[in-house]
Amino acid sequence: MNTAASENAKITDSTPEETGDRVRLKKQLGLLEGVAIILGIIFGSGIFISPSGVMNEAGSVGLSLTMWIMCGMLSMIGALCYAELGTSIPRSGGDYTYLFEGYGPLPAFLYLWDAMLVFVPTTNAIMGLTFANYVIKPFFPDCDNPDQAVRLLAAAVICFITFINCWNVKATTKVQNVFMFTKISALVLIIVCGGVFLYLNGFSKFMNPWQGSVTDPGRLAVSVYSGIYSYSGWNYLNFMTEELRNPYVNLPRAIYISMPLVTIIYVLANVAYLAVLTPHDMVTTKAIAVTFGHLAMGSFEWIMPLMVALSAFGGLCVHVMTSSRMCFVGARYGHFPSFLSHINVERYTPTPSLVFLNILSLLMLFTSDVDMLITYSSIVEAFFTMLSVSSVLWSRWKRPNINRPIKVSLWIPITYVIVSLFLIVLPCYVRPFEVGMGVGITLLGIPVYYLCVVWKTKPVWFQNTLKHVTFTIQKLFVSAKEEKEEDIWE
Repeated sequence: MNTAASENAKITDSTPEETGDRVRLKKQLGLLEGVAIILGIIFGSGIFISPSGVMNEAGSVGLSLTMWIMCGMLSMIGALCYAELGTSIPRSGGDYTYLFEGYGPLPAFLYLWDAMLVFVPTTNAIMGLTFANYVIKPFFPDCDNPDQAVRLLAAAVICFITFINCWNVKATTKVQNVFMFTKISALVLIIVCGGVFLYLNGFSKFMNPWQGSVTDPGRLAVSVYSGIYSYSGWNYLNFMTEELRNPYVNLPRAIYISMPLVTIIYVLANVAYLAVLTPHDMVTTKAIAVTFGHLAMGSFEWIMPLMVALSAFGGLCVHVMTSSRMCFVGARYGHFPSFLSHINVERYTPTPSLVFLNILSLLMLFTSDVDMLITYSSIVEAFFTMLSVSSVLWSRWKRPNINRPIKVSLWIPITYVIVSLFLIVLPCYVRPFEVGMGVGITLLGIPVYYLCVVWKTKPVWFQNTLKHVTFTIQKLFVSAKEEKEEDIWE
């Protein structure tokens, strides 16, 4: 997820207001801010990665563009369902809140569990690898990037950004306007250059659009996951429902405006790619925008890797900052070890949760195969998104009389659930390793939930062990802080 700085400042530093005896978040986000948040989140590094994966599984120009349109439509249908959820349950928390309200604490915990162990670190790894590939590719224009160099650079940038967020969160938020500008500019540049190239060279690459189309439903489902990754973020406005002015009107309007706009821009970007590159070029390149720039921009080709690298860097900065807050809140609710809820009293940053997620993100760099990481994380996330949407149907049956300012037709959530079921089941024989990893980690969360959350009467030795581990980790942070102060004095 990638978010503009100004919006992140509003999200993370919102000023509370008092209403009677309760303190609430200020309703300071309007329609324009809501649209900007969704666009800022969705427009990230995905569109500079996913086209290769979509083309690899779709096989043809026509089917590839069809997949991008289908991904946009599926995201739009899901967003409409989330509009009902967001206004009937007008509390921040997004999927965690909807799953808790619909199905109870266990599914909500499993969502948080997978978010911390799958979605978040995998997304950090993908963004780090994207940055590394685009920085390194200009030095190896005619061959593949060295795998070890890509992973080492990705690890270095993840650690560096984690350090920045531990040191001073304002350093992250201040530069986001620059990174937002580079993301939008890179997309506009691709579309304009592709349009000019298409005008000068004709439509010959679009003459047989369906040639080579794949018919295997499993591979087509995987292509949807590659495309849907670029649309990730359409549901994140629901995390800020409490801060949205007139949410019953502005929430659906923000979705109606932003999702068709994103779909149109993504389709135009892919048309631009296909105007310059052959399907084989798209499948074989690790940095599609670099290859595009080399063929379409002449002596100015250096601009494209620079802009995409900055875009990935900015997206990673924001994702590290915002995801650590989810881990921090989960620990405060007792769903994670208590030390993850601690704050650095000098820097006012959740240092333990940042370091914890940094370690998990580095573990995800066991591979530099971005497509595999996208499929792995997207399948798991699609399962919980499907559960959240299905809670619309569950709520209609179990709680028919609750206030629903926005009420979608039943065919909308039913369609989304049915399509999602097919997308979750079909890749099992095409990508068994990725599916198996996701299922295994999710199921592992069940005994952890009952052992660490539900079981209240733990033996004394068990509680003492947990306290000892927490104390040891706290001591490590204190020791590091003391060493830093000694170095400063020296």
